[in-house]
Amino acid sequence: MYMSGKSLLIILFVGLTAGWVAGQILQGVGFGIISDLLIGIVGAFIGSWLLPQLGIHLGMGIVAAIINATIGALILLLIIRLVRGGGGWRASWGKRP
Repeated sequence: MYMSGKSLLIILFVGLTAGWVAGQILQGVGFGIISDLLIGIVGAFIGSWLLPQLGIHLGMGIVAAIINATIGALILLLIIRLVRGGGGWRASWGKRP
């Protein structure tokens, strides 16, 4: 399998963008740029497998790829939170600003 430099840059861009967006949606996760990139790339694989299984097709293009990867990254971050003990949501429930 041959992957051009352009394809690799697109994958890295989509992964980094999706990881960053997922980290912004789920405040308090904050893994850093390398971890956001890895979470976004793994999230892209999760999203590209899970969404078609659910009958959801977002279409083609870079925006659809970023949305797909972001959904997968959100799922991955939720799983990581459950495994690590939750921290963010449970600690803030019931507290008033």
